[in-house]
Amino acid sequence: MLFQAVDKHIDNRGCLVAINELPFKAKRIFYVTGVPKGETRGKHAHYRNKQILICVSGVISIKLDTGRFIKNFELKQNDSVFVNNLTWDEQTYETGNDILLAVCSTEYDDDDYIRNYNEFKKIIQERRL
Repeated sequence: MLFQAVDKHIDNRGCLVAINELPFKAKRIFYVTGVPKGETRGKHAHYRNKQILICVSGVISIKLDTGRFIKNFELKQNDSVFVNNLTWDEQTYETGNDILLAVCSTEYDDDDYIRNYNEFKKIIQERRL
């Protein structure tokens, strides 16, 4: 779902973008840059981690799959989307000059990642039972 807590303040001096509210306490922040045009990254889900993904520059297509439905978003500069845990996500960098900022609810933990899509679908199916 699109995340609306990003405030933009624009005047003749430029644009200040503020994140005033988060649905979780931020434990990790990182950004992705230098991705070639058309390249897709992400391709994973998290058991526990939740994220706010913010397009700082460029255009980034986001695909979110909850196991029940798939939603696609096109993030332009200063747009953002909330990614819940147990949601498969993929980001396609559309211009080659894109920057994605991620605000995370947990610190990095390799064991929190689900990197195989079929395994993700199996986990989601088991949790429905």
